[in-house]
Amino acid sequence: MDFTFTEEQQAVVEAARALFAGVVPDGVPSPARTPGAVAEDFDRAVWARLADADLLGLLIGTEHGGVDLDAIALCLVLRESAKVLARVPLLEHAAAAALVQAHGSAELRRRVLPRAALGQLVLTAAAHGRTGHDRADLAVTARPDGDGWLLDGLQTAVPWAQNADLVLVPARADDGHTILALVPRVHEGLTIAEQCSTSGERLGELRLEDVRVDARDVIEAAGAWDRLRDLLATGTCALALGLGEAVLRMTGEYTGKREQFGHPIATFQAVAVQAADRYIDLRAMEVTLWQAAWRISTGADSALPVTGDVAVAKIWASEGVRRVVQTAQHLHGGFGADTDYPLHRYHAWAKQLELSLGPAAAYEETLGDLLAAHPLG
Repeated sequence: MDFTFTEEQQAVVEAARALFAGVVPDGVPSPARTPGAVAEDFDRAVWARLADADLLGLLIGTEHGGVDLDAIALCLVLRESAKVLARVPLLEHAAAAALVQAHGSAELRRRVLPRAALGQLVLTAAAHGRTGHDRADLAVTARPDGDGWLLDGLQTAVPWAQNADLVLVPARADDGHTILALVPRVHEGLTIAEQCSTSGERLGELRLEDVRVDARDVIEAAGAWDRLRDLLATGTCALALGLGEAVLRMTGEYTGKREQFGHPIATFQAVAVQAADRYIDLRAMEVTLWQAAWRISTGADSALPVTGDVAVAKIWASEGVRRVVQTAQHLHGGFGADTDYPLHRYHAWAKQLELSLGPAAAYEETLGDLLAAHPLG
């Protein structure tokens, strides 16, 4: 396989780097710096610049104003956004739009995608279930109701639920198949309770009681929920990679300047070995990320379903991002614990990403089950 990025993907990276160059990671309040502080909204100025640069329509077809690229391009942009901790729902917005593009009716695509590509319609997705550790497609039930569906249940930790216009909600029908319903933020029977992430981003707990959704706002295609789940997970791995790279760079700069006994501490063997170990983590995170994104983008056949590659990427990302920030804190010494220094905020984001990905052991179990069902060789 060829992991060389295409000209279009490289152009996307250059555009993203230019766009995020002016974003200051420690320029906004967060609970990591101000106890009790929660961002009331995502960064609308960055959102507008993403729209102007056509980066909100990466996975939207050109016929609807998008650029018709793939999951690899999205992950490249997410990687750059995480380096500066950009407060935008780019992952959820792009993933929801991709599902509408791939599986929505022609009428649904016409109504949603052009405005989504322009950033005028903000999309998010519910993917954490009732507790954050159970299956999201089982947290809400769907019952047929004339030419629509009635939804009942609860979804927790929905990113920017109070600020998005539409929430893509998975629900399980009585016959066992999963539907995806686009539910307006303000809708009869829907209530949103405030939640807060470790990083200070605004989350919402969605309670649905007889929420009626027209059939025209529902995606029923087989495999649509699996694709959404895999895309969200892989995008989160891209965020973890970008954050980890920024933190390791920050650590390298600090240890290169900080001196003890008349020498930069970066020249000490114990410091160099720890930094090298974290570099290995990042390279493993990177290669497993691109493998998963490539499988999602191309649908290429393999001995294991794409979920297996996503599980491997999640294992490395969840463990790797934690090890990178912990080593950074250690090598910065007391300076790393200073809440006025941006490393503290990166640590809070890393913890949130780790929690979002879930424990590595869970995905090792998933991988083991896949290997048992699909023996290699």
